[in-house]
Amino acid sequence: MLKPIELNLNSPAAPLQAPATTARIIPRSDHTISRSGISPNALRVLYRLREGGFQAFLVGGCVRDLLLGIEPKDFDVATDALPEEVRKLFRNCRLIGRRFRLAHVYFGRDIIEVATFRAATAPSPGQDPLPDADPDAEEDEESQIEREDAELAEPADAAVFADADTERLFDKTGRIIYDNVYGTVDEDVWRRDFTANALYYNIADFSLWDYVGGAEDIAARRLRLIGDPDTRYREDPVRMLRAARFEAKLGFDLDPATAEPLARLRGRLADVPPARLFDETLKLFLNGCGVRSLEVLRRRGLLAALLPTVDAYLESDRGASAEALLVRGLANTDRRVSDGKAVTPSFLFALLLYGPIARLIEAAPPERWHDTATILDACDRAVRDAQKHVLIPRRFSLGLREMFALQPRLEHPRGRRALRVLEHPRFRAAYDLLLLRAQAGLAPPERADWWKRLQEVAPAEREPMLDALGGEAAPRPPGARHGARRRRRPRSAGPV
Repeated sequence: MLKPIELNLNSPAAPLQAPATTARIIPRSDHTISRSGISPNALRVLYRLREGGFQAFLVGGCVRDLLLGIEPKDFDVATDALPEEVRKLFRNCRLIGRRFRLAHVYFGRDIIEVATFRAATAPSPGQDPLPDADPDAEEDEESQIEREDAELAEPADAAVFADADTERLFDKTGRIIYDNVYGTVDEDVWRRDFTANALYYNIADFSLWDYVGGAEDIAARRLRLIGDPDTRYREDPVRMLRAARFEAKLGFDLDPATAEPLARLRGRLADVPPARLFDETLKLFLNGCGVRSLEVLRRRGLLAALLPTVDAYLESDRGASAEALLVRGLANTDRRVSDGKAVTPSFLFALLLYGPIARLIEAAPPERWHDTATILDACDRAVRDAQKHVLIPRRFSLGLREMFALQPRLEHPRGRRALRVLEHPRFRAAYDLLLLRAQAGLAPPERADWWKRLQEVAPAEREPMLDALGGEAAPRPPGARHGARRRRRPRSAGPV
């Protein structure tokens, strides 16, 4: 637990409109962060920056997590060294980013991100905001490059404006597309979104620098935006999703002033590049708190803005089974993350889009429900609808299509052809989807059990199982419960 601290500046009881111009310094004796909890590689970066004559701070979520007793996922460093100066200090350094120039210092698979203090000044309440992409977001290099490529691919008629120092460029909406205006640590705090993410750990004397009462908010488990919430959400609508993610992940209470604008401003997520919303979707649902994230997104009305077709299906009278499947699948994903096992966006989007895909399949005549062409067409249309808001890279949408295309073959195996299905690269993911369907009443449980046994028995024991396959009842469409009556239409091998 965080050691109680006497509050001298920025009392949480007072409205927080802007950071203090100087930090309240919390000495090592008054906080619980120890170097033993910090990554050795992060310490190497911090010490070398300091030896080079630069300021060096841990900043953001890693400081917050250390105060909460949580092992940080990664460690971010902030410094007054320019990116080029950082590269001179580290042979294992690479500069990335176009809008926000960052230094990545590599230690094998471990990457320490180093950002230079920036002087991004937030507008005062009531002024027209300048949208500011959140540089505090955790993202790997591949996702960042992919997001920036999509963000820079603006319409040909998109105007670009430069300010006087030519270091900051805006599009015609005021969204920053390039920003390398460097500043001091006192100015850098405006880059942070929430008070809990705005603490700076100084390697020079192991103190915490607090401009916004973040230490007290962490102790109170309170999530509060820095500055005027309306202005900050308008600057960067993704902060609404980050608020939901931290509420779900940390179990913090959203400050009333921070929560109030969500319902009014959620529509502004439509202005965010789909590639960036893809990254945020993965962070929401693949962080080990996917079930809780879904609950928070729906309660805050944000799922309707992020994935409207998914929200609409879950809210419909036939969405109960798809919701049960989604919640079970997310719970399984949360367990895999907790156990350190791999998770895949393909399976996540198969869960999220199950309802919309089912609706599209059921719109076809029943005799075509089982056709691979019908299933793949439904997958493609559901993905296209989702991609109006959230980018789904092709490598993941292809995996989703294969999982759904295998469902009829899993529900209705045919003799020795079942062995070929067992060898399919997507078999395991497709089987997991079948198992979830069976648990939600959308597929026969006995068929899921049959495939489970087929995987477990010795090869010699598979022959009798294959020979015993007889005529099977046609599989049900995705949205229909197992055992439900169907309209009298010509039957066939069945849909997904």
